[in-house]
Amino acid sequence: MSEIIIKDIEGGVCAPKGFKAAGTACGIKGKTDKKDLALIVSDVMCSAAAVYTTNKVKGAPLEVTKRNISDGKAIAIICNSGNANTCAPNGIEIAEKTCQTAADSIGADKEDIVVCSTGVIGQELYIDPFERGIPALMQQLSYQGSASAAEAIMTTDTVPKETAVEFVIGGKVCKIGGIAKGSGMINPNMATMLSFITSDVSISPEMLDKALKEDVKTSYNQICVDGDTSTNDMTVVLANGLAGNEKIVKDGDDFEAFKAALSRVTVYLAKRLARDGEGATKLIECRVSGAADDIQARIISKSVIASDLLKAAMFGADANWGRVLCAIGYAPGEFSTENIDVIMESDKGSIQVCSGSRHKEYSEEKASQILAEEEITIIVDMHQGSGSAVAWGCDLTYDYVKINGDYRS
Repeated sequence: MSEIIIKDIEGGVCAPKGFKAAGTACGIKGKTDKKDLALIVSDVMCSAAAVYTTNKVKGAPLEVTKRNISDGKAIAIICNSGNANTCAPNGIEIAEKTCQTAADSIGADKEDIVVCSTGVIGQELYIDPFERGIPALMQQLSYQGSASAAEAIMTTDTVPKETAVEFVIGGKVCKIGGIAKGSGMINPNMATMLSFITSDVSISPEMLDKALKEDVKTSYNQICVDGDTSTNDMTVVLANGLAGNEKIVKDGDDFEAFKAALSRVTVYLAKRLARDGEGATKLIECRVSGAADDIQARIISKSVIASDLLKAAMFGADANWGRVLCAIGYAPGEFSTENIDVIMESDKGSIQVCSGSRHKEYSEEKASQILAEEEITIIVDMHQGSGSAVAWGCDLTYDYVKINGDYRS
């Protein structure tokens, strides 16, 4: 297989051929000009795949979307923010009516619409804002509309999150773009995190589904802000085939190229989600090597970045390596904890704080300088095998409590 060259480009979900998007304010967030409704539309029918939250309490839009894309096809995504449409009266009915309103506007069948919601759980959602907002979205739809859509799906996010890449399959230039939202209630286990990905690659629904389910294991499922798994987590991929490549229907070089490009998009967005955790000041990355296998490494790395005590220590620039070993020790699975090395690093340098599961002399002053940076890496070597993985999280700050103590205001 030849080297896969992937180039970062602008455009988000509108970078691939044939995708338009828009965002508008329709009143779901109240009397404000904050955007709260987004629409992404393909010029032609797409292969579709999705992964969903494993939370037993699920938003009504997830149930409708699962049914709508059970045939592996979709043409548009409609998403509101400010109200999760979860545990609310007539939730399914509102989600279905939203699909119908969107479908009527773009000239499609309601069964070909993906519907999503994010926001406060347990509040009733009405169809009126959608009936006002969708016509406005239709007027604003643009092949340069990704940034507007990314803004419209935000809740407590402080910045929109979007990216896109370009690569080649069979001599054809192909693109994948994505947007995501999420700041709190972030502990995905796909199956409040949403991600919408578009591509102009020609790929069967079956292979698209396979690629996505493999991908989330090392991207979205490896992030944690606060340990809460949302009721509305959903990642959706639409691929419309307009790049003109030979359709991907089986494993091979073309499929590997698609997976590599997809991973570039999802890992970037996963890291942005972690960095924008509610109240966060730092991105924490945990790199585990020497585990028995990759699965064990993934479990251990996520256990470390999910530790509230470790997150608090990183906020205070405290090299308390005991909290790293503590988090490793309660990770599920059977493995030895007798010979673990821990290194902490940032742009200010690198320092080993633990050797063979024991204290290693180091400068606390230097460690504090390293941990004062906005991006910190914790490197763990288990010395037991060749398994490796990476996970991402953020520090735990006073502002996280302030935000969530007054979330509904």
